[in-house]
Amino acid sequence: MAPQDTAVLRVAGRPVARYVTRPELPARLSPRPFLHPVTTLAGTAVTELGPADHAHHLGVGVAVPDVEGHNFWGGRTFVRDRGPAELDNHGAQRHTGFPLRDPGGFVAELRWVAAGAELLRERRTVTAVPLTGSAWALDLAFALTNVSAGPLTLGSPATNGRPGAAYGGFFWRARREETAPRVLAAGHEGEAEVHGTRSDWVALAGAGWTLVFAGATEETRRDPWFVRAAAYPGVGSSLAAAERLAVPPGGTVVRRVVTVVADGHLERAEAAALADRAVSR
Repeated sequence: MAPQDTAVLRVAGRPVARYVTRPELPARLSPRPFLHPVTTLAGTAVTELGPADHAHHLGVGVAVPDVEGHNFWGGRTFVRDRGPAELDNHGAQRHTGFPLRDPGGFVAELRWVAAGAELLRERRTVTAVPLTGSAWALDLAFALTNVSAGPLTLGSPATNGRPGAAYGGFFWRARREETAPRVLAAGHEGEAEVHGTRSDWVALAGAGWTLVFAGATEETRRDPWFVRAAAYPGVGSSLAAAERLAVPPGGTVVRRVVTVVADGHLERAEAAALADRAVSR
């Protein structure tokens, strides 16, 4: 892959993330740019790419399972009164350029295309932020603008009839280990307690690493968290939880999630302090 097709993020001179813009993937996986590998400062990888359990999970990125019926998540589509189905409805995110790129971050422009038409245009801003000698933060913001001729709505399996499956938006597929990671939030602990809640931050704590996810804007904090640990480790911020999200022609949806990437297994107070530091810097 040519250097102009990637961006490598560095903290204190150390590479901590690689952004791939034009992956060679089958249409069924909804091809899109992603960050992988993402590592701690000590070099532990905290993302997975195309794991056997979900081949369409691509590190860190933005994915939506239902944009006016088009699948920009990958894999099967959940159909009301039918369940998961293999449909020929996959879209793709096409990287068009880097208006800005340096070792500390980048701005990327993307086109969301399906069935030969451009539905959304995205401006994605990603920054690597130093925090401590053992932690840094990945700041990811995206703005999705409806460039189609009419209104669009964004949905999820939850809005299509599958309870508890409101994934879609920012998503981080985390490192899988023999033991499921511990799940923490400001006032809760455990996957069942944290999944679907609105919290200033949530964390996955593995054997020697911790990820702390925090909504960095009021609008982002209103979205519930999608959390998985037992079946596979992953965290997302849900754009369409209880109802479809309408985007009028020319309208823009903006969200921003800051993720602390730390070495070690953090406790709640440490996670909360780092989340606050990352967001309020």
